[in-house]
Amino acid sequence: MVYPIIMYGDPVLRKRAKEIEEGSLDIKALIQDMFDTMYAAHGIGLAAPQIGKSIRLFVVDGTTLKDEDDVEDMTGFRKTFINPVLIEEKGETWEFEEGCLSIPNIRENVTRPEKVKIRYRDEGWNQREEEYDGMKARIIQHEYDHLDGKMFVDYLTPLKKRMLKGKLTDISKGEVDTEYRISAPLKK
Repeated sequence: MVYPIIMYGDPVLRKRAKEIEEGSLDIKALIQDMFDTMYAAHGIGLAAPQIGKSIRLFVVDGTTLKDEDDVEDMTGFRKTFINPVLIEEKGETWEFEEGCLSIPNIRENVTRPEKVKIRYRDEGWNQREEEYDGMKARIIQHEYDHLDGKMFVDYLTPLKKRMLKGKLTDISKGEVDTEYRISAPLKK
């Protein structure tokens, strides 16, 4: 099932998502739906709040970036993160232009640390602890932020946020062109 993407301005995107209890839902079906939704929207990551579910789950698939010249090898970087805990962010900070399915047609530079260590459960409910760097770390940090009610625009300067205010308001009203289904909080 392909869900509509929840747009900027919806309160679900600003809540801290709740942990998932093992066996409390059909996690495999939800994960498949999230991958289907992400692919339909041509995304590389999707957090459960972006489909209206305030639970600690996100999926990523960076393998579609393999043709980008400036991106490291993403082979095998298709993963599910259930109840993730970001243990550490470290290394040099670096700037990169980010976008978000919940904030379509806006891309801005965001500075993040280059490395992360994360503990999570995979789709088989096995606990894992792994380290990532570069683009993989950035994708994880971006999606993890969604679970804490944070979005990439929160990293922008006050001036930049003011400059984007009109576009963000339009997005929350559903007045935005996308190739995927959306759910906007202020749509009339």
